[in-house]
Amino acid sequence: MKKHPSTFPKIGIRPTIDGRLGGVRESLEEQTMAMAQRVADLYTRELRNLDGSPVECVIADSNIGGISEAAACEEKFQREGVGLSLTVTPCWCYGSETMDMDPHRPKAVWGFNGTERPGAVYLAAVLAGHTQKGIPAFGIYGKDVQEAGDEHMPEDVVEKLLNFARAGLAVAYMRGKAYLSMGGTSMGIAGSVVDTRFWEQSLGMRVETIDMSEFLGRMHKGIYDPEEYAKALAWVKENCPEGEDYNNEAAKRTREQLDQEWEDSVKMALIARDLMVGNPKLAEIGYGEQAQGHYAIAAGFQGQRQWTDHFPNGDLMEAILNTSFDWDGKRPPYIMATENDALNGAGMLFGQLLTNSAQIFADLRTYWSPDAVARVADGYALEEPAGNGLLHLINSGPAALDGTGDQTDDEGRPTMKPFWDITDAEVQASLKNTTWHPSMSEYFPSGGMSTRFRTRGGMPATMIRLNLAGELGPCLQIAEGWTVDLPEAVHDALDQRTNPTWPTTWFAPKLNGSGAFRSTYEVMNNWGANHCVLTAGHVGHLYITLASLLRIPVYMHNVEEERIFRPSAWRAFGTADLESADFRACQAYGPLYK
Repeated sequence: MKKHPSTFPKIGIRPTIDGRLGGVRESLEEQTMAMAQRVADLYTRELRNLDGSPVECVIADSNIGGISEAAACEEKFQREGVGLSLTVTPCWCYGSETMDMDPHRPKAVWGFNGTERPGAVYLAAVLAGHTQKGIPAFGIYGKDVQEAGDEHMPEDVVEKLLNFARAGLAVAYMRGKAYLSMGGTSMGIAGSVVDTRFWEQSLGMRVETIDMSEFLGRMHKGIYDPEEYAKALAWVKENCPEGEDYNNEAAKRTREQLDQEWEDSVKMALIARDLMVGNPKLAEIGYGEQAQGHYAIAAGFQGQRQWTDHFPNGDLMEAILNTSFDWDGKRPPYIMATENDALNGAGMLFGQLLTNSAQIFADLRTYWSPDAVARVADGYALEEPAGNGLLHLINSGPAALDGTGDQTDDEGRPTMKPFWDITDAEVQASLKNTTWHPSMSEYFPSGGMSTRFRTRGGMPATMIRLNLAGELGPCLQIAEGWTVDLPEAVHDALDQRTNPTWPTTWFAPKLNGSGAFRSTYEVMNNWGANHCVLTAGHVGHLYITLASLLRIPVYMHNVEEERIFRPSAWRAFGTADLESADFRACQAYGPLYK
């Protein structure tokens, strides 16, 4: 597979210092620059770009004691492609002279908690300056007092440094990239009415649009790499076993038809990838314009019905692209939303950028109460964490094969990992536990192959949905919880009531007795759309931090208050009801790129 757009933002680190010469500045030079270097070491050690390369840090050439040094730092950041900044200091500094003034760059300040010099005083002063100027910044301050020469970074400081950096890198990476809308609105789904204003003003991205006839033209004219096509088709035949045909006899397709659907589906995967990121091989065969691609880091395929009534569905294309491996081995997923649900595509993009891992795209199909499960499954009693009921996440094609849960974390739990951490054995297990079924003709009259797997239970996961609400604009829902295992007979009793050719994830949200999280039913009842994204891990706090950077309010979440990290300016909008304060802050500041 070809590379993603490869311009990765760098983290700029700004060591600020008390500029008074004659003993004060001189005593702090080494300590201040050492703080910057320790953070740079932390970031390059712990954070990676989508391609697996270490995140790069750029440190100012000197400590910043005044406007001249601040300006020199800014010039260096612009030359070096810095997308977010962290200011560090152990002491008092002149805030308005040393602060980062770029309105679009995510920014944070770490003030060292020591008594010898007032780093905390500067932190408070410069954050007040940011708030006053309407340039939100995150404040980082350790809970415990440290000695002046202590080079240890406390755990609470490290957590906030990494939280900010992950979200800030996501914001910076999206800026200037594109979402590729392949086709238009699918079956009246609101999320697939692509709102260019949202992408431009909230994310700093453009929307590129093509008609689905582009696929047909490229398939007929052979505008794809023929060598890669042969390799991909051979890999698919070897690793994607065809499962049971659930169509009735009258609706079953011939072997010749099914073989053609396999071939067309593989071609569609190649073409969609080429449309997103380009392919220099196309120039070699005489298609220089098509070789360029659309610089897209996310895309959506309309499919239904103007395509699927006449041509194979996009299930294989979507599943393979969203997965962390294919015929070329392990690689970053290509975010591809089914039914061109661009809002869910944006959610998938958020999840990938925050975790570097694949995402599950699904319908939030059904709430199963404990009584309903017992009624249809011979009296089976749901167990914790599903004691209050289950959510059935299921959709035809876009769920990444990583979603089988055959990858494991350091504690042996199912998860979805960055591609560089996935073992060959985990790849093979995911492929082995996925079957590919002739699609149901009632849904897809012209065929295609649908993926089927069941996500292993016990995976900590976070379900999210990005919605547009009238004049309010974008808003986000977050539900942390766990995937759930069911006995085979129970799973079949429930799963067979919907479409047995599609991948299933049983999900139990974490309940806290409040609001939408009073019950599993209320989570379903308060969900804002038909689709959702499932991200491995309890990462709701990262989504909250990212949303605050983008000025997108979060109107439903079950993240504990002590894990929430937003810019210090948010406190000015209220400290008792953080959800309401978030709405007021986002409304006051408006979209990031407006």
